Amino acid sequence: MSAAAPRLVVGLGNPGAEYTETRHNAGFWFCERLADNLGVRFSHESRFHGFVAHARDAGVWLLMPQTYMNRSGQSVGALARFYRIAPAEILVVHDELDIPPGQLRLKFGGGLGGHNGLKDTSAHLATNDYWRLRIGIGHPGDRNEVVNYVLKSARREEQVQIDEALDRALEAWPLIARGEWNAATTRLNARPAAPR
Repeated sequence: MSAAAPRLVVGLGNPGAEYTETRHNAGFWFCERLADNLGVRFSHESRFHGFVAHARDAGVWLLMPQTYMNRSGQSVGALARFYRIAPAEILVVHDELDIPPGQLRLKFGGGLGGHNGLKDTSAHLATNDYWRLRIGIGHPGDRNEVVNYVLKSARREEQVQIDEALDRALEAWPLIARGEWNAATTRLNARPAAPR
């Protein structure tokens, strides 16, 4: 397992105002908060097909591809190649159907769980060996409803849980930034305490 500190954090989502509040954009939500946290602003970089921010002090690039989800890898690959960032130095943050709202999973490599953004990213990086932070959005219960579900806004109580999970992810960022992946994984993968 890689212990390199991340040099690139990618949030997955879809561009355009109509998608801003949809579940599929949970990766963008994290990146926007992280940029605020690090005091950096995104600007559009056409050569990287996305919005890019550089936190020089933290030594990390932030990227929100503007290619639509199923072509995310075009953007990730372009930036990673240009700055010679190895896959093991990349953290991809994305929505995850198989995890309930309010829960997170940090992991290195492994399967793609049918996520189109990950599939394209792996194709462009030619490996699955990069870090992922999976943000739980829950499952509609019917496979045929998945597309409709991820492109809709979360119910209010689910959104509260997702926002709390994003806050916890930001609290763990200093561990991730130092490459303390094991400590970050232990912290983030723990289930949140049930509300009293």
